[in-house]
Amino acid sequence: MTRLKLGRRAVIATVAAFGLAGPAAADGHQVLDSVHFLIPGGAGGGWDGTARGTGEALTKAGLVGMASYENMSGGGGGKAIGFLIENADSNHGTLMVNSTPIVIRSLTGVFPHNFRDLTLVSGTIGDYAAIVVGKDSPINSMADLIAAYDADPGATAIGGGSVPGGMDHLVAAMVMEAAGKDALGVKYIPYDAGGKAMAALLSGEISALSTGFSEAVDLANAGEVKIIGVTSEERVDAAPDAKTMTEQGIDTTFVNWRGFFAAPGLPAEKLAMYQDAIAKMYDTPEWEEVRARNGWVNIHNSGGDFRAFLEEQEKVIGDLMRKLGFL
Repeated sequence: MTRLKLGRRAVIATVAAFGLAGPAAADGHQVLDSVHFLIPGGAGGGWDGTARGTGEALTKAGLVGMASYENMSGGGGGKAIGFLIENADSNHGTLMVNSTPIVIRSLTGVFPHNFRDLTLVSGTIGDYAAIVVGKDSPINSMADLIAAYDADPGATAIGGGSVPGGMDHLVAAMVMEAAGKDALGVKYIPYDAGGKAMAALLSGEISALSTGFSEAVDLANAGEVKIIGVTSEERVDAAPDAKTMTEQGIDTTFVNWRGFFAAPGLPAEKLAMYQDAIAKMYDTPEWEEVRARNGWVNIHNSGGDFRAFLEEQEKVIGDLMRKLGFL
């Protein structure tokens, strides 16, 4: 049995606030004048969706006056992390969104930095993983996908929006291993962020897609794709027809944490303001609307709790990757 809960908290965004001290909102909540989200991947991916969803909730709830967004792809997320660290003095108002890959890619040496090189702000949400196929695919279940793989492994490519050995690859390997297959035999094709990976699925370049549930749910509900398996313990309300892996005899679960980071050396008062805004966000109907729409799990940890969580998950992920031969 593979049961991996790699994070239950996440705010995936880089928040650069230019006017940190703001007026009080009508309900007494403190307001940041502006927040700039630095997103380490392309448009359409889980980081992008989390940053924009978080910004939507913060602004509509009156906790933040204005939110802006910047996509900075490259190096499996390393370009944005390096930028934040190397320009720390001018980025003390910036928060960066990230998730499980910051642990995976530092373990594999994709980039030299890890979460300890940043200021840890807060974990915010979790997003389940999903295996998805095109609407016209003959594959309608995990059993169908396994049968196609058994018939012709080389022709049954699974794509994802992360590098080889990255999270989407790890999830695909974990699911296939739990189904009794050779995890390292899976043909995995990487794309730069979830949006490009989804486009590859829709164009027929790949047989299936390993992705975040929130990245697939809107297209699934619109009838453009079929979610054939979700790594949740129970079905998710946002797509109630999508079966879990365990329902289909594949005993594995997974939730990808997402959270916010800031540049090293962030002044304590600025860190406290960001953490306060995020904590207050959870009590707003605007956040609940965003959360429910995306099928996210509310998991909030902050500061030292966030660090302890990440250190534990670093060990869990490292052990699994060594087992699967990725390290």
